[in-house]
Formats: sequence, C-alpha cells, structure tokens
Amino acid sequence: MLRVEHIGIAVKSLQDSVPLFEKLLNTPCYKTETVESEAVNTAFFRQGETKIELLESTKPEGVIQAFIAKKGEGIHHLAFEVEDIAAEMERLKKEGFVLLNETPKKGADNKLVCFLHPKSTNAVLIELCQENRR
Repeated sequence: MLRVEHIGIAVKSLQDSVPLFEKLLNTPCYKTETVESEAVNTAFFRQGETKIELLESTKPEGVIQAFIAKKGEGIHHLAFEVEDIAAEMERLKKEGFVLLNETPKKGADNKLVCFLHPKSTNAVLIELCQENRR
C-alpha cells in the first residue's frame, strides 16, 4: 500500500455538509460526483496528500443510508492507494482477508476499487484504490 488515499465520511446531506467541511478544512470542495453503482453522491476535499470524501446516499435503501441509520454520520471507510489492485487483492485474500468484491470495480474519482469486509479488519471498512489507467 502506498498511502492513505482518502477518508470516507457518511453524511445525511452534502448540501449541509459541504459548507461545514469547507469552513473546517479551510479549503473548497474541488469535485462532486455521483456513483450510480454505489447509490452515492460524493464531494471531495484535499488536505495535503490525503483527500476527504463525503458520501451521501441517493436511495433510502442505499448502503450509506443504512450505515447512517445504524451508526449515525461519521467515518465510513479508510482508502489506501495501491500500485496494482489485482495483485494486492490476491495478496490480501491469501492472508485471510475477506473481499467484498472479487474483481475491482469502478469507483469515484477515476479509481478502481475493492472493499475489505470489516469483520476481517477489526471492524474498519477498508477500500483499496488504484488510478483507472484506461
């Protein structure tokens, strides 16, 4: 793993949360994006080499909405940048980690992503991400 790529934070409303984080981080949101496959709207902030990603559910039955209903707004996942996502997924699977997807899928911010099940990572949802070079 190369570095912490971003920290994902589940929020009820980007409309309310973007201005809050702009004030908190003293930097503007530089990008918003909808990821239909994950049923989320995202907003990104950059702090040094790390990004903050706000995640808002687009559906009442979406995973972010379910997370907020169970745990409230807050940190949802930690994302680590990897050089070769397929090789890292294979390595982690051999180490006994449970992958939530067997092949990389398209994520936000032009990334290929894979999530590790929190039951195998001390209850922390981990995302692996690699720049989509296609």
